[in-house]
Amino acid sequence: METGLQNRVAIIAGASQGLGRSAAFALAAEGAHVAICSRNSQILETTATQIRERFGVQVHAEALDVRDTSAVKQFVANVARLFNRIDICVTNAGGPPAKESLETTDQDWDAAFHLNLRSAAAFAFAVIPHMQRQHWGRIVTISSVTVRQPQPHLILSNAIRTGVMGLVRSLANEFGKDGILVNNVAPGYTATERLKELSTRRAAASGLTIETIEQSWIDQIPIGRLGKPEEIADAIVWLASERASFITGQTILVDGGMYKGL
Repeated sequence: METGLQNRVAIIAGASQGLGRSAAFALAAEGAHVAICSRNSQILETTATQIRERFGVQVHAEALDVRDTSAVKQFVANVARLFNRIDICVTNAGGPPAKESLETTDQDWDAAFHLNLRSAAAFAFAVIPHMQRQHWGRIVTISSVTVRQPQPHLILSNAIRTGVMGLVRSLANEFGKDGILVNNVAPGYTATERLKELSTRRAAASGLTIETIEQSWIDQIPIGRLGKPEEIADAIVWLASERASFITGQTILVDGGMYKGL
């Protein structure tokens, strides 16, 4: 399938591991040049080297915390200066900690807001002027199936990530006229370090084994297994491509059928 991503420039946040890393590899495989960021500079540089060697595309790597709006703005400015364009932006950040509702603090809520909603808005607001100038752009946010089907012990994610859907719909409505498409990918249970963190916490709280916890998640998925990060990345590539040119403002579930609604 021709994606039309050859020589496009893509920003991918949280790209040193997990879903962000898979998205960076998948976009580079289509010939896109990539600008990646994460907090861990050492792992980020290793990822950048692997992408360059495997795909032969240009890679810019910059360590930053997506909760720092000024750092996000500077990163985007650096990318625009280095590549002279920005075509695609994939927003991504690790989820907030698993907690019961009454365990949460004001600090937890503030941190979750800045990590999962404010950071997505910061990236979008920074890249949109560049996309407007070329009348072409793709913004893809990564959230979670919790935006449609809230999960136990994830009150922070359940509440904050739904705000991303409102952001996506609002931006899609406002900037569609500028050729900018904005969509959200909502993964289900996917085999990442984040999932290991959740299973470990739930096992400790419940007295069950990690294997039992993970099997309880698999039992909710009609196709009978956890997702792979590469499968989420494939959905991101499609939304960023020319093949999804009439799709905007949508949340695409990549969950193996876990969501039971219509």
